[in-house]
Amino acid sequence: MTEKSAELVRLNELKAFVSTKAGVKGLVDTKITEVPRIFHIPSSSTLSNNKPSDISGLNLTVPIIDLGDGNTSAARNVLVSKIKEAAENWGFFQVINHGIPLTVLEDIKQGVRRFHEEDPEVKKQYFATDFNTRFAYNTNFDIHYSSPMNWKDSFTCYTCPQDPLKPEEIPLACRDVVIEYSKHVMELGGLLFQLLSEALGLDSEILKNMDCLKGLLMLCHYYPPCPQPDLTLGISKHTDNSFITILLQDQIGGLRVLHQDSWVDVTPVPGALVISIGDFMQLITNDKFLSMEHRVRANRDGPRISVACFVSSGVFPNSTVYGPIKELLSDENPAKYRDITIPEYTVGYLASIFDGKSHLSKFRI
Repeated sequence: MTEKSAELVRLNELKAFVSTKAGVKGLVDTKITEVPRIFHIPSSSTLSNNKPSDISGLNLTVPIIDLGDGNTSAARNVLVSKIKEAAENWGFFQVINHGIPLTVLEDIKQGVRRFHEEDPEVKKQYFATDFNTRFAYNTNFDIHYSSPMNWKDSFTCYTCPQDPLKPEEIPLACRDVVIEYSKHVMELGGLLFQLLSEALGLDSEILKNMDCLKGLLMLCHYYPPCPQPDLTLGISKHTDNSFITILLQDQIGGLRVLHQDSWVDVTPVPGALVISIGDFMQLITNDKFLSMEHRVRANRDGPRISVACFVSSGVFPNSTVYGPIKELLSDENPAKYRDITIPEYTVGYLASIFDGKSHLSKFRI
């Protein structure tokens, strides 16, 4: 088979899969024992990104930070110092005592599961292949039929303080919990932006005053059990187009961050939330805080549930222009990025999200 004909076969298989609107769960429900080719990672690639994945001897652990430790001025300084170190060196950290009740965390996980385990005909009513819909169910990010597909299904919902989602726009299976959880996440986002502002040595309100908390995109993933997890990925390596991402994961695990040329497991901690620095934060901090590549392993166990909340306005209208924060610049530290709007960045980001190249690098001066 020629390369051209093989690509045609792949595209036909991909279109057939997407046309079912049943997602990866639909495949698993048919009792498949092999992963279809459209999900296979390229033979030239490996799950370890062509680097050793055994990190057992390196003793690398994503920082865990207690947000309840900042009750005095001295304790607040210690807390800010821990966040600064994590944002600069890891781009990832986990937080405990974050203020969101454990019952709410469990409720949103159950709500995500309920929707994804709905009758397929119910889910199809919400099917869409782009991020321009306020609530959308889709089987993959790969709206441009890129390769390979990821072993997961998702639904997205976009809200913001100025224009919140109407209850009737959200399916009954997850309506109340999505509304409740998004309110808690926005409150936590405000606290995190204060701490990150202080970690930059700036006024605690500077990030909020820059409209960094203007919007919230919730991306709710359902990873069905995979019969051949070594052949595919739950999500391919990427960085996030956000200021920060607030992630809730269940206890199955699978999230990994690239650190010191090794893939490090972000081990689930009961009640914790994972915070990651996004591309926009790296840009406005002029590379002081780092947006790091991460990915998700496929698992034989499942389904795995995760809820990623991207604090940004995405493709929705936002005329605010962002560039490196002027207070951080000097003759010794000039601006490294040109000014952009978030919609301008996001359109190109979505078109090349898993091509293995940094979209942020395209905006370097």
